[in-house]
Amino acid sequence: MPRSIWTGSITFGLVTVPVGLYSATEDHGVHFHQYQRGTTDRIRYQRVNERTGEEVAFSEIVRGLEEDSGQTVIVEPAELDEIAPGRSRSIDVTAFVDLDEIDPIYFQKTYWLAPAKPENGKVYGLLAAAMEATNRVAIATFVMRNKQYLCAVRAEGGVLSLETLYYADEIREPRQELDHLPERAETDGREFDMARTLIESMSAAWRPEDYRDTFTDKVKQLVEDKRAGNEVITESAPPAATDVTDLLEALRLSVEARRAS
Repeated sequence: MPRSIWTGSITFGLVTVPVGLYSATEDHGVHFHQYQRGTTDRIRYQRVNERTGEEVAFSEIVRGLEEDSGQTVIVEPAELDEIAPGRSRSIDVTAFVDLDEIDPIYFQKTYWLAPAKPENGKVYGLLAAAMEATNRVAIATFVMRNKQYLCAVRAEGGVLSLETLYYADEIREPRQELDHLPERAETDGREFDMARTLIESMSAAWRPEDYRDTFTDKVKQLVEDKRAGNEVITESAPPAATDVTDLLEALRLSVEARRAS
């Protein structure tokens, strides 16, 4: 049975609900080990003292920051726990906002929240029902693994989920990060009209069950082919970039193909 990876309480106003935090997603990708080429010898990583070359036990490792002056400030794990905001295990709600107001770029990772004990279920259920009725999500902060997270707690079907969020200063500005910025497109020409028509022809309802990780399927097939000694089939090269002189024709053919299908 899954175990909670964090336990604490949701606090809003004077109401406190003990909860457990559970992973809401899982990775189905193929995870390879590393080997030395030409052998089946595994590659292992060790925690090694760079001065002595000796391996160091995890319990003997502390954290530190090297300053510009060359001095290193050492911090013990217990000291990080002691300065955690509030020194408590609490998801502190500061506001309730409309979910549509949060740009998707802020979302980081999803967890489930569950009542810590059966007797906490009534208050938990009341909070979830009230949030669904008002179409609001709770904005809160909490500390996990020596890091304070900004998060959004939302309710659906009587269950609360917690989405960790990036802070505003963690979002990179595209104009400072991109090597080449796009040109401003004209919105009154044939190319724009054709591109809009293509988008509308490809519009559909969001159904996540329609999508599958086909790359993982191909990786598994590759492993199976190599195990069986079969010939490995390579994929065709990706399509070349569309030249601006061919753009209108490419859009027209795309729209016709969509209509035919």
